[in-house]
Amino acid sequence: MKIPFSPPDITQEEIDEVVDTLKSGWITTGPKTKSLEKKIADYTNASRAVCLNSATAAMEMTLRLLGVGEGDEVITSAYTYTASASVIHHVGAKIVLVDTAKDSFEMDYDKLADAITENTKAIIPVDIAGRMCDYDRIFKVLEEKKELFKPTNEIQKSFDRVIVVADAAHSFGSTYKGRASGEVADFSCFSFHAVKNLTTAEGGAVTWRGISGFDNEDIYNEFMLLSLHGQSKDALAKLKPGAWEYDIVAPNYKCNMTDIMASIGLVQLRRYDGLLKRRKEIINMYDEGLKGEEVQVLRHFTDDISSNGHLYLVRLLGKDEDYRNKVIEKMAEKGVATNVHYKPLPMHTAYKNLGFDIKDYPNSFDMYRNEITLPLNTLLTDEEVNYVIDTLKEVLHKELI
Repeated sequence: MKIPFSPPDITQEEIDEVVDTLKSGWITTGPKTKSLEKKIADYTNASRAVCLNSATAAMEMTLRLLGVGEGDEVITSAYTYTASASVIHHVGAKIVLVDTAKDSFEMDYDKLADAITENTKAIIPVDIAGRMCDYDRIFKVLEEKKELFKPTNEIQKSFDRVIVVADAAHSFGSTYKGRASGEVADFSCFSFHAVKNLTTAEGGAVTWRGISGFDNEDIYNEFMLLSLHGQSKDALAKLKPGAWEYDIVAPNYKCNMTDIMASIGLVQLRRYDGLLKRRKEIINMYDEGLKGEEVQVLRHFTDDISSNGHLYLVRLLGKDEDYRNKVIEKMAEKGVATNVHYKPLPMHTAYKNLGFDIKDYPNSFDMYRNEITLPLNTLLTDEEVNYVIDTLKEVLHKELI
């Protein structure tokens, strides 16, 4: 068998919707993007949503909306993909990395408390594999440290504490204590990249909760200005007869979503409950099939958490990087594509050059060194899932002894 890691689940329905967009004469940001924004806000119980071209753009534009910049600090996890931290660098703020807790993919919340200073303006917690962070714990820490918070503008004053900008790239459709990803953090930034549960090929969105003293429409319009060159009217508004006139109010950025992308997302969202159901079935098969093995798997479903099942993370207990890499090679030889989530940021050249050293993040390294991610996508058949399980068992029991 050949088992790809994460192919997109695209049906004729998505194709037809894209064709409809192409025939409509409106292919950039327009009515379908606006429709997807409304549906995302409704789905996540958020005050409002803005669709952009990536989760990275969503996080960066949110930091810019909040006025985060030079002299400020933003905290994120050492155990994540670069986007969680690179956006901090983009806006000129200082990246502060926090190690994970022992035997956990989540940051150590005690160390989070220690990392907060008078310069801290935001935290970017990372929902990994579809499992949301312990947000009650995060907000408790931020409330306990609120006396250190020094706001520098009106929107920061409205929070009166460090602001939570969730890297929710993995968690669209997940819940935490009955609340949807998108309504828990102050801002939540989603990814709709090709490998995500819900895809628009490339793309992302940001949602937010109501902000005291600020109208949601004003926040939405500020995101529009940030994401489209600071132009006072988008192309759809300019299309109205005689409405060509516009202004550039700031030399801003270009990261809008197109209607071609949104058309895929609209269909994916209609199908999403079924896609999540299938992911849960596959996770249950993996959980059952790997019982009794010398592995530890990330729990996707607890009393407090319901994951969207984005990734299936497995730790090969007592093993090291060399062993894990050999397992990946042997799995590939047998036709099963696997991956690693994640190589901690301090191990990458860019972050070494910024002064980070993996020796300062021992728990992150310990999680990484024997982690392997199994294929988890909605195109997998039961037969293929069982083949992955059997292949992993065979490799672990025979191939590397």
